[in-house]
Amino acid sequence: MSDDLEAIRAKWLEAATAATSTAELAAVQVGALGKSGEITGLVKQLGQIAPERRKEEGQRRNQLKEAVAAAIEARRARLEAEELEAKLGTDRVDVSLPPAPAPEGRIHPISQTIDEIVAIFGEMGFKVAEGPDIEDDFHNFTALNIPPEHPARQMHDTFYLPERADGTRLVLRTHTSPVQVRTMQATTPPLRIIAPGRTYRCDSDMTHTPMFHQVEGLIVDETTHMGHLKGCIVDFVRAFFQVADLPVRFRPSFFPFTEPSAEVDIGCSRKGGELKLGNYGDWLEIMGCGMVHPKVLEACGIDSKRYQGFAFGMGIERVAMLKYGIPDLRTFFEADLRWLRHYGFLPLDVPSLTGGLSR
Repeated sequence: MSDDLEAIRAKWLEAATAATSTAELAAVQVGALGKSGEITGLVKQLGQIAPERRKEEGQRRNQLKEAVAAAIEARRARLEAEELEAKLGTDRVDVSLPPAPAPEGRIHPISQTIDEIVAIFGEMGFKVAEGPDIEDDFHNFTALNIPPEHPARQMHDTFYLPERADGTRLVLRTHTSPVQVRTMQATTPPLRIIAPGRTYRCDSDMTHTPMFHQVEGLIVDETTHMGHLKGCIVDFVRAFFQVADLPVRFRPSFFPFTEPSAEVDIGCSRKGGELKLGNYGDWLEIMGCGMVHPKVLEACGIDSKRYQGFAFGMGIERVAMLKYGIPDLRTFFEADLRWLRHYGFLPLDVPSLTGGLSR
């Protein structure tokens, strides 16, 4: 039997050495070590050998299998190197040819709008601040002077996470105002920030989605007043919508975290079912604003007798829809490449007040 094993070893070692391509070598491997290969069959026959000879014979057959496998792998490495060398010698690239056209990507309108907003407020001296999407009750509600009985805390408006061991529950932030709270807690006034980011509320239709984007602004110092707020907002909307004489009005309103509070309207026309922005005699609400409530300042560790400030907030999708004529909010999140090619922006068109916000 040992002579037979040596003959089989010599046969397959010679076959491996004689293989001139990886395809031929693969056939050798299947013939010797495949599921129905000759050497595999010898290993399977060990159960038919007498028990007293099985151990010794098993060692010989396994040594045969390992020797042939090692020879095949060594030959494969050499053949692959030779084939790669041959391919490199024949495959040449003419670097003088023009490159093949690549698919042209587009910047999503939400990303573009955020960049435009940052560019405008950046020129006014605002810095961008960020915070976590998952918040606790204090930062999302309590510090903002939102009482326990306020409707905004109800489960039909807010995504609550499972109850923790201490009985409290985290929430998906319902606005980016917690970023203002965290900034005021960590920073000594004066401060001037904008906070763009994702927010979450239980709502879904043509003008509402469970996840959407907001940007909020905050200034806190010793001298800021309502006139500064109005000037800031007027300058922003005229720059963003690129209408130099865009009418802006402020209507008294109520928000728990500002006092006094106002809603901001811009001039428009709805004649013929078409919305146009400008001095046409009609109005459209776009954001809320107001002077920071003294209770909010105190909750954040700021002396409300010394400092005051203003805050504002708007939906990013809303102003993007108005500016770029996008009729349905839900299409922002449908991942439709045709929609993105139509409404998207070229990657190199970076918004700036000097070079243009959108082209």
